[in-house]
Amino acid sequence: MSGMEKRRIDDCEPGPVPSPRPVDRFGFVKQEHGSPHEGVIKGRSAIQFEREERRVRKWRKMIGVGGSDWKHYVRRKPHVVKRRIRKGIPDCLRGLVWQLISGSRDLLLMNPGVYEQLLIYETSTSELDIIRDISRTFPSHVFFQQRHGPGQRSLYNVLKAYSVYDRDVGYVQGMGFLAGLLLLYMSEEDAFWLMVALLKGAVHAPMEGLYQVGLPLVQQYLFQFDHLVKEQLPKLGEHFTKEMINPSMYASQWFITVFSYSFPFHLALRIWDVFLFEGVKIVFKVGLALLTYCHDDLIKLPFEKLIHALRNFPEDAMDPDKLLPVAYSIKVSKRLEELKSLYEKQNKKVVQSTETNGKVKQQDMQED
Repeated sequence: MSGMEKRRIDDCEPGPVPSPRPVDRFGFVKQEHGSPHEGVIKGRSAIQFEREERRVRKWRKMIGVGGSDWKHYVRRKPHVVKRRIRKGIPDCLRGLVWQLISGSRDLLLMNPGVYEQLLIYETSTSELDIIRDISRTFPSHVFFQQRHGPGQRSLYNVLKAYSVYDRDVGYVQGMGFLAGLLLLYMSEEDAFWLMVALLKGAVHAPMEGLYQVGLPLVQQYLFQFDHLVKEQLPKLGEHFTKEMINPSMYASQWFITVFSYSFPFHLALRIWDVFLFEGVKIVFKVGLALLTYCHDDLIKLPFEKLIHALRNFPEDAMDPDKLLPVAYSIKVSKRLEELKSLYEKQNKKVVQSTETNGKVKQQDMQED
């Protein structure tokens, strides 16, 4: 590792600013052939813009100034809130609404000065790992492209602060995509507290098990997803078994980064809107919806082509307006609870048998 790498990112001079290239509406550098969604955006009519403006006004009324009316509205009209979130949060309000629905705004207000303290006065054993991975996080987004530039510094700061705040989890590579996505919509401190809300479970089940040693929650989710595929898509499940395909080969990143790693950004945002309000079940629903949408093609493919297809879904399958209604129609809540209990029961047996074997071996050694 070079001397530059060994120094903290705060001490490094920013690299050259990348030469300007055309970017899409989210700040990602456009592919040479252009995004298939660009034409749709360019061709928006005055009627569509007016509809969007009306939608923003409705949302502003619902959340109040700085979110002052939010909790009251959610208590009074939860079904309206759920429906509107599923249709997509207006991009100009997304950062604020994400903080309100995740519970992170409350955490921030209850912990003044904590983020700054973690950043300035503490050191992390993960600092070099974070620096090494930073350039791999959203490399095609203008905010993160400049080496040691403002985006990379903010990303480093949030990840470093979290690794100090929760030393049991520390830092794991997939966390960079969570922090990076949040930083595109809010300040460092806001992004940090939203990560705390997610990993510690301010509103929904804690996510920290996705990043702990052995990735225990990833194992549980993959077990649940495997069963759901076999139950809800039996022919495809059978084909996967025949071709020896299991969810760890294609779905781990879905859970670890909540689709922010390799999915089109406009789709990832819509999934995150729902994820923050309804919890992890949307990841299962979207996964099942993708397999449902591509079912007839996937069922014909042999192993190598199947792996490729499961990591590279076609453009039309990634259209939020086609995919998400399918996802919303899939019911998983009750079955997820049952499968969680089954997983825990099976795990308990494995742990107990391992402990028993250990004791037997110890007795054998003592008898010898």
